[in-house]
Amino acid sequence: MAHPSNFGEGEGRLKAMHDADFPGGVVVDPTPITAYDEITVFYNGLLAQRGAEQVYLHVGFGDPRNWHNVQDLRMSRTGWGFVKTLEIPDESRFNFCFRDNAYNWDNNNGLNWSFEIHNGRRHI
Repeated sequence: MAHPSNFGEGEGRLKAMHDADFPGGVVVDPTPITAYDEITVFYNGLLAQRGAEQVYLHVGFGDPRNWHNVQDLRMSRTGWGFVKTLEIPDESRFNFCFRDNAYNWDNNNGLNWSFEIHNGRRHI
């Protein structure tokens, strides 16, 4: 079952993600991340602020020190920042950073961004 957005729906969602002003200009929604659900990654960080024409979400899964299923996903430019929606496979961690069309990188000062993926079961 998909988790609801923490930022609402429609056009107001992107504005709310932008206005959240999270560190690095990065918002992932919804969190927590559940395997097989769709998430949206919003980016208004360093590359966007420096006028990047295009930003790519560089993603991988598994151990943060040894990513697999690595790919670059083109993000869409909006009036609020760059955005990409993707489905999360059943993996242990979602790891990502960003690059622009000139191969400048924003990797969170070498730490990248990393989120645990859970299976959706509740333990009471």
